[in-house]
Amino acid sequence: MTEAQLEALLQRLTERLAAAIQAEPFDLRIGQQVGAELVAAHIASAEGLGRTVEVIQLRLVRDLGLVADEVEDRMARLLATVATGYARALRDRTLDEQESIRRAAMVARAQAERALRDSEARFRHQATHDPLTELPNRTLFTERLSAAIDEPGRGADRVGVCFLDLDRFKVVNDSLGHQVGDSLLVSVAQRLRRALGEHLVARLGGDEFVILVERTACTDDAVKVAEAALAVVSEPALVDGHELTVSASIGIVERQVAGTSPGELMRAADSTLHWAKAAGGARWALFDADRNRRELARYALSAAIPTALDRGEFYLDYQPLTSLRDGRVLGMEALVRWRHPELGVLRPDSFIGLAEETGLIVRLGGWVLAEACREAEGWSAGHDDPPFVSVNLAVRQVHRPGLVQEVRGVLRQTGLPPDRLQLEITESTMMSTAEEPVRALRVLADQGVRIAIDDFGTGYCNLAYLRDLPVTELKVAGEFVAGLRAPAADPGSRTDERILASLVSLAHALDLTVTAEGVETAEQADRLRAIGCDAGQGWHFGRPAPADRFLAQWA
Repeated sequence: MTEAQLEALLQRLTERLAAAIQAEPFDLRIGQQVGAELVAAHIASAEGLGRTVEVIQLRLVRDLGLVADEVEDRMARLLATVATGYARALRDRTLDEQESIRRAAMVARAQAERALRDSEARFRHQATHDPLTELPNRTLFTERLSAAIDEPGRGADRVGVCFLDLDRFKVVNDSLGHQVGDSLLVSVAQRLRRALGEHLVARLGGDEFVILVERTACTDDAVKVAEAALAVVSEPALVDGHELTVSASIGIVERQVAGTSPGELMRAADSTLHWAKAAGGARWALFDADRNRRELARYALSAAIPTALDRGEFYLDYQPLTSLRDGRVLGMEALVRWRHPELGVLRPDSFIGLAEETGLIVRLGGWVLAEACREAEGWSAGHDDPPFVSVNLAVRQVHRPGLVQEVRGVLRQTGLPPDRLQLEITESTMMSTAEEPVRALRVLADQGVRIAIDDFGTGYCNLAYLRDLPVTELKVAGEFVAGLRAPAADPGSRTDERILASLVSLAHALDLTVTAEGVETAEQADRLRAIGCDAGQGWHFGRPAPADRFLAQWA
């Protein structure tokens, strides 16, 4: 309020009081109204009220020219009503202000609570949904899966999980860019949600999705969901101007909720997804408990190989390569064995494949090479023409840089002459455009190391490598030799014999020796001898055993 406005207000109130003190009949309400107007004009301090009473008492009667004795009673009553009206108005204003504050506090609290709820909802959504596809994420899926399993009263229910992964999605990212890849993931997510809206579809990350199928009646319910998912994913999609078609692989687990857990279900689904991938993709695979136990056992066995090498659990047996002409032991093939502390002695077919899959074959094969050369060096004691040792090389070993240096180092450390080491490689080992393995074998052959082709006739049968490789021997696969166990008049046996005769003739034309594998009977040995085969290997000449047994026979 400006000074002029304040002066006008006080002038008006003064005139009302003057009129009231002289009015007939005397109206006390005027004083109350004046007191209330003062408060309404924000003249609401104790000092303001005191000054107002003082001015009215000292000036009003005198300025009006009234006789003080005549209006003394009215003045007292008027001042009292002004004070009363002032006090009431001040009280009412205070109560109104308190109520306004209370209401404002309530509104503010309600707004804050609503904002907090909205914020929590946003945070909750962000925490439980994938930002790219807006699908539920791993957190929300795990919560729902846990509820489906752990919720009271659902022990008899069944539940299914379909773990989906796009096939060769990395090709899209690498060839078209991550932006196109992200757009494709969004398209796949939308199609899955549209086709499987009654089920929870979540994105776990990357190109992995998972579908929760609750309250299944049987495994077929989950399989139908998986088939629907595969169908909708395979639909062509126009993404950023590119028409893309992708496929998916799905691992399915469906079981009763009693006795299982979310972690077990997800691990089982993940393993089953890898089965579908390994089978070629674009399909679903159903969890098999027996297969899973075998897979786990294989994994445990492969994981134990490094420790077994450190503990010295591997050892070598040998099988003789015997001359078919005079029965002399020409060489001995090293065969690795594993003396497992729990499973007993394991043959190579139990762990060599695992070692090749994991890359541990390089270390294991290196140990076999070194140990075989070390033992073979001791065979020469007291003998002028001791047998050579034959060692199998895996694909990874042949293609590994440094093969020449490794073999040279082993021969130098053990003292074994190069011509008493034979390295066996399979046909499939050389089916590569890489020149380095061939160059390495040539270097070794030039230094005197023997090179043999193992299981000849069962691989790609590309005869060109016989021209390019420094091969000294062919080891004919036992599949052909097995046919010689039948009578010579048997048509199949005659065919195998002709094949073997042709292979022997070809090898001799190339100045190669031939060893027949899998010789189990004297009749097989006789027929092989008749067609000119140089040597035989098999149970007829001796089962795998420590080298000493054959050295004693050879001596």
